[in-house]
Amino acid sequence: MPDMDSRVSREFIQKKIVTHNLEIKALIQDISHVSGPMELLNDMNAEGREKLAQLRKYIEQYEIMVRETSDLTERQDMKKEAESYQQQFTSSLAAFRQANVSAMFRIEKAAKTELLSHSDRNEGGGDLRARQRKDKAGLAKMSTNVTDQLLYISRNLADTTQRSAETLETLANSSTSVHSTRDELMTTSGVIQQSGSLLAKYGRRELTDKVLLFFAFAFFFACDLTLAAILATS
Repeated sequence: MPDMDSRVSREFIQKKIVTHNLEIKALIQDISHVSGPMELLNDMNAEGREKLAQLRKYIEQYEIMVRETSDLTERQDMKKEAESYQQQFTSSLAAFRQANVSAMFRIEKAAKTELLSHSDRNEGGGDLRARQRKDKAGLAKMSTNVTDQLLYISRNLADTTQRSAETLETLANSSTSVHSTRDELMTTSGVIQQSGSLLAKYGRRELTDKVLLFFAFAFFFACDLTLAAILATS
């Protein structure tokens, strides 16, 4: 049975994982309704990336606890929980990426609509051209930011997927090692039991040999006494 400290630590990490999952899902919902400005989306992205990084850290800590758990039954249960946490993390990261893509396209579309509305206004030619150049520069900068954000999220998702695959492989190898060790222990236990039976058998045989030897010696001694008595009477 695990000690109290390890159980408290396990419950603490599980609580943190659940809390961060809920916070990330709430943030994804907020991002899904963002229509601008881009600075607000960037702030929400920074918050989301930080929460995702914290969530991944707690999941990795839990996976370490899985590998260090000696009880086979509890280890299997914790392994299933770790796999579930990894799947939830991957799903949340994908949802975070999709929400950002949608929000970025909404902001870009709103900026284009505003640019077109400026083009239709009855303004002076110089002022109109200056405003158009400014708006186009803003759109170009926004498109660059959108591309950079998408590349970052895609790399993060790929890195997380790779980590999840490596973790699952490690857990699978650990489980195989545990099963192999258990089989070896069972084999060793069988050998020990068989050796104990043989030693008990040899112990009984040794006792029987001692009894027979005692009777043989007693018989030999009795024969000597009888022979000595016969010689004495002759």
